[in-house]
Amino acid sequence: MDDAGVVLVGDDLAIIQTIDVFPPVVDDPYWFGRIAAANSLSDIYAMGGRPVSAVNFVGYPLEELGPEPLTEMLRGCFDALEEADCAMAGGHSIRDKEVKFGLAVTGVAAPDRFLRNSSARPGDRLVLTKPLGLGCLTTALRQGKAAQNDIEAGQKMMARLNRSAAEAMQRVGVNAATDITGYGLLGHTIEMALGANRSFHIHAASIPILDAARPYLIPEFTCGGSKRNAEFTVQHTRFGDGVTDLQRLLLNDVQTSGGLLISVPEERVAELLDRVRQGGDEQAAEIGLVLPDGPAVVVS
Repeated sequence: MDDAGVVLVGDDLAIIQTIDVFPPVVDDPYWFGRIAAANSLSDIYAMGGRPVSAVNFVGYPLEELGPEPLTEMLRGCFDALEEADCAMAGGHSIRDKEVKFGLAVTGVAAPDRFLRNSSARPGDRLVLTKPLGLGCLTTALRQGKAAQNDIEAGQKMMARLNRSAAEAMQRVGVNAATDITGYGLLGHTIEMALGANRSFHIHAASIPILDAARPYLIPEFTCGGSKRNAEFTVQHTRFGDGVTDLQRLLLNDVQTSGGLLISVPEERVAELLDRVRQGGDEQAAEIGLVLPDGPAVVVS
């Protein structure tokens, strides 16, 4: 259940490979291209790697939309890759009735330095680097009910790379990590708990929320993916009596290009949070801990 594949190509070099392609989550083609690139890069960062090259995939109805939106999508993608110091090595396109865009990314890491999502240890603290709420916000956008300033804030958050957070966790030294995307915080936490055969305890009140998403955290803007998440995660989760419906919604909310969930030794959590916040993820927060028993997730 790791976020990417790792292949040993030498005693001192491992390559990390991943791919992610999806339809637009925002209307602006530039921002969609930038978000898609950031989302694709995220699996490399979650594995503790450094992205070095990418090839893009585009499905696009050229006759219906013309070349301009495609140009803007690629411009957004190139800007994200430039920020990541990652080379665009090529791509492939097909004519499609629906727009789709994404990247296959290759990263590198030392064989003894890459991270897995299954190696959390008892006593570790759990740190989330980006706030939640993007799923409800983008659903409101698709329904034409999101305010423009909220859309812009959401776009910037989704386009933000996990690069600085990944560099921080490598400097500090952590035990496990994953990125929060389609399965929501709870789904990805369950993956980590099952992989490590440990119990993860989440403090619902500590979870950071994107301010721009707060007006849309209601059932009306809960997408199908979030509902399916809730149907799955309830089988592996024990909820405390004080957990509210809003918090359950947030825990299962589908994220696009979300933050990193990091399992870090208790004595290093303060340094990790300090470095992550200094790197620009100002809402990074400690949200829970790892317990010896398991596997399960407890939310209180």
